[in-house]
Amino acid sequence: MSHPSDPRTPGSPGTEMGRRRVLQALGAASVAGLPAWSFAQPTAQVNTTKLAVTDTEVVVGQLHSATGTMAISETGSIQAEQLAIDQINAMGGILGRKIRVIKEDGASDWPTFAEKSKKLLINDRCAAVFGCWTSASRKAVLPVFEKENGLLYYPTFYEGLEQSKNVIYTGQEATQQIIYGLDWGAKEKKAKTFFLVGSDYIWPRTSMKIARKHIENFQKGKVVGEEYYPLGSTNFGSLVNKIKLQKPDCIFVAVVGGSNVAFYKALKAAGITGDKQLLVTLSVTEDEMTGVGGENFTGFYSSMKYFQTLDNENNKKFVVAFKAKYGPNAVIGDVTQAGYLGPWLWKAAVEKAKSFDVDKVVAASPGLELKTAPEGYVKVDANHHLWSKSRIAVGQPDGTFKVVSESPELIKPDPFPKGYQ
Repeated sequence: MSHPSDPRTPGSPGTEMGRRRVLQALGAASVAGLPAWSFAQPTAQVNTTKLAVTDTEVVVGQLHSATGTMAISETGSIQAEQLAIDQINAMGGILGRKIRVIKEDGASDWPTFAEKSKKLLINDRCAAVFGCWTSASRKAVLPVFEKENGLLYYPTFYEGLEQSKNVIYTGQEATQQIIYGLDWGAKEKKAKTFFLVGSDYIWPRTSMKIARKHIENFQKGKVVGEEYYPLGSTNFGSLVNKIKLQKPDCIFVAVVGGSNVAFYKALKAAGITGDKQLLVTLSVTEDEMTGVGGENFTGFYSSMKYFQTLDNENNKKFVVAFKAKYGPNAVIGDVTQAGYLGPWLWKAAVEKAKSFDVDKVVAASPGLELKTAPEGYVKVDANHHLWSKSRIAVGQPDGTFKVVSESPELIKPDPFPKGYQ
């Protein structure tokens, strides 16, 4: 028999007092940034499309190359995305739910990327996927994401000429990287002749097609050579001879992944160094420098939107957090930083939409601003690309970069520029 003052007695003063204490505690937890599950919207409201969302958890995927020739470039993205997710979870998650990650390895193989994307979307029902690096891998998974109505956050600078409702592009498109780099070379270094070099797949070939049109039609310059090598190539002897024969004002490069190591060592061995030759690359960041070596890249230039040495408070905090998690020798390149933006932009869109449903998250994305971005500040355009600044930096002997040029304002993304298609 219960006593009237027993807090377990329905309707007793003790029951009401206990209820108030619980509500006060949950309110305090919410204010403190801790998970307050009682305030999370019912799962039926925030998940109407059978995604992997429960009352306490939401599942996302990561799809990068942890192995193969692209691992040198993609490992940083894997790390940065996980750091962002860990930080979001430490703040209480999204809509009161912690994020659980399912990691898949695309293994630098495009059909594998497509198969893994099917698993993440169909079997695992991921609410979002953070992944890909090369345009070949993105093109391989795109039909899957569009058919299954998945949501991909793609972190790499790329050739543009694409705008999918199922992709948020957090890297630069062509006008923000390629054209800015060429214009800098022409204006600051008086370059008039260019030798184009790339890995043999869609991004370098399309990028160089855009570069050639800009050089010939807009700069009235001349392309004196254009060469492509299979992904993973290590033999660049004949290329070096062709470059020495043509003597271009600028070598414009889109060699990717592990091939960078052999390429820059071959240049140095042939005496083609930064103190004698202008070289601008679209594909060497701090991540690739770990393999290339500062001694082989000193004096050459990279066209990116982010470098680890950027001097702003957002970036200082990011670098400290990244090194605290991955070690004092960990480095952060352009795509790594763009990868870090993905989970934060997804969080902002989900919270704005008050739903994990892909269509609602996509609709909520245009106009979002991220004032805490390590690169300084970004916002999402209606075309699913980011407004961001462009930068040129010169390689240093210690493997870092020194920024020498920065666009004065954010550059509006234009994935379909007139005169380049």
